[in-house]
Formats: sequence, C-alpha cells, structure tokens
Amino acid sequence: MGGAGLAAFGILYTTQPLLPQIGDDLGVDPTAASLTVSVTTGALALLVIPATALGVRVGRVKIIKLGLLAAVLLSFLAAVAPSYAVLLGIRGLTGACLAGVVGVAMGHVAAEVHPGGLATAMGLYVSGNSLGGVGGRLIGSAIVDLTSWRVAVAGVAVAAALATAAFWWLLPPQVGDDETAAVRPPHALRELLASPSVLAVLVVPFLLMGGFVASYNYLTYRMAEQPFGLPAAAIGLIFLAYLAGTVTSTLAGRCADRVGRGPVLLVSIVVMGVGVALTVPDVLVLVVVGLVVLTGGFFGAHSIASGWAPVLGGRHGTRASGLYVCSYYAGSSVFGALVGLAWAAGGWGATAAAVGALVVVALVTATLLVTRLVDPGTR
Repeated sequence: MGGAGLAAFGILYTTQPLLPQIGDDLGVDPTAASLTVSVTTGALALLVIPATALGVRVGRVKIIKLGLLAAVLLSFLAAVAPSYAVLLGIRGLTGACLAGVVGVAMGHVAAEVHPGGLATAMGLYVSGNSLGGVGGRLIGSAIVDLTSWRVAVAGVAVAAALATAAFWWLLPPQVGDDETAAVRPPHALRELLASPSVLAVLVVPFLLMGGFVASYNYLTYRMAEQPFGLPAAAIGLIFLAYLAGTVTSTLAGRCADRVGRGPVLLVSIVVMGVGVALTVPDVLVLVVVGLVVLTGGFFGAHSIASGWAPVLGGRHGTRASGLYVCSYYAGSSVFGALVGLAWAAGGWGATAAAVGALVVVALVTATLLVTRLVDPGTR
C-alpha cells in the first residue's frame, strides 16, 4: 500500500511545483495553470464513489492495480500534450483512473486491519501518501530547472512506474471482507448522508484539503516572486515540509488509539491554523516553519478523520470511506482553484486569510462532531 501511495500521489500532484513553467509555456495565468491540479482532483472526487462500488464487486486489489497502470501511462502522455486543453483532458482522465486507487485503498486498509489498530494503520497509510506527494514534487522541481516541465512530468511518471511495479509484486492477497460483500442495501449512500455525524466528518476534509492544496498551489508563485525570488529547484525543497505529515499522521493515529479521536482531531486543526498564520510575514524562515506546522496539522487531522469515517459509517464503512475521499478531493478541486481569486486580488495575505477561514469553519464543525454528534463508543 505504501507503493500505491507513492505512485498515486506522485502523479496526482505532478504539476503543482511546475505551475509557473506550465503557465509560461502554454500562455495561461496562475488560476488557469492551477486547473491542471484541480481538474485531476475534481475527476477523482466525481468518480470515487462509482470506483468504490466497482472495487467491492470485482476486487479491491485488481482495481488499484489497473488504476495505477493507467495513470502511469497517462502521465507519459501528459508530458507530450501539444496544448493546454489537451493537457487538461489528460489530467482529468488521470484523476478518473486514480479514483480507482485512492477511493478503494482506504476501504482496503479498513477491511484488512483489525479495528483495534485501525487508527494506527490508517496513519501509516496516510504517511505513505505524504511521501508520494513530496517525492513527486521534488523530482519534478529538480528536473524542471535543468530541462522543461515536460521532462519533469515524464520523470515523475518513471518513478511512479517503479513504485507501481513494487506494489504489484509485494501486496498480499485480499483476505478481508467489506460490508457490500454480504449486504448491498440499495439506499446505503442515502443512509450515510442522512447521518449528521457522517456529514460532519465529510465537511472537515472538504475544507481542510481545500485550504491545504491552495496553500501549496500559490506558495509556488509567492516563492518565485520578490522578495524571495527562488529558483524552481529551491522552491521544490519547500515541499519537504510534507515529511512533517509523514510523522504527524502516524503519531496522530497512535494518540487516537490511546486518548480518542476527538481531542487529537481538534488539536490537529488548531495546529494547522497556527501554521497558516506563521506564513504571512515575508520572512523565509517563518514561511518554511509555518508550512511545516500547517502540513503537520493537516495530515494529523486527515489521518484521524479518514479512519473515523468508516467507523461512523457502521455497516456501510467502505462506502463511508468512499464518500470521505470524494469530499476530500472535491475540496481540493474547488478551493484549489477558488482561492486563486484571493491570490489575484490580494497576494499571499488574502490567500492566507481565505485558507484561515476554511480552517476556522472546519474547527467549528469538528467541535460539533466531537461534543454533540457522536456516541462515546465511536470516539
């Protein structure tokens, strides 16, 4: 599963550190360039529910394998896209293929791991995702300074192909069952969406992921402009902040197994908000520290919420995981682009304010979830 995370998340955010170069080469502004990220996550969000249903019908492992293979091939095609429109189309298809990976993967972990260790296991899975995210960004940003964004995209595709091969070779056979293997109620999604606790746990990633992706999208532009003026390779090093997520996602899962999910979720969201505030001054050290804190808080919250969703979903746990992933990437797609309006209107100050507002609303929602909407047994 670590190999799947490395490949999927390396591909998913391939273009994020390359946005200025893509914009210059294809003649589009920052908001339009950011759509090369948003269209991928948007397609993933739209198709993750059908992909989850398909996964439990034909087998979770088979769907993940085929989805990764297709995404790798499409990434090579993206490197030779002749126009902005074609690039967007290929990136959208890539997101559709990754829906069969990311949506099914969380349900696979939930089905294969004993409930007593699920929070820790999900934390380990999420930490693998963060390694994939930072790896893809570092490879792309290191290559683009020497050649072009096209070669950088191809380089990430090569790395993803190697990770995919490792996944095919190492993954054990599926042994766990999910709820749809025995029961396939026709109104499962309706039941889930009628649950206030499930709705709350879906709103949290929608808001936090939107703010998180927007922060990285437009920070790329901020670091390239004055007073920083960093080259692409140096900007790529900023994505090492993702490693904070590798640590905090695992740590948050272990803490949740000991003290409960609620307190860890709330603390993680507050930490993310503090990180956003630290990035506001035009001081490079503060920006880097703030990004590390923001990233650590985000991945801690994501680790807890993603493991909580199937628990709150009860007998529809796999479908609840699918809804979680849908909400998560819908937030990435929607706010990853919309926050660009704040960037255009007021630079990083307005961008940080918009992201901070998303974090505050997420904190209020999580507080309601923890204090009023869930039974003590599911905390």
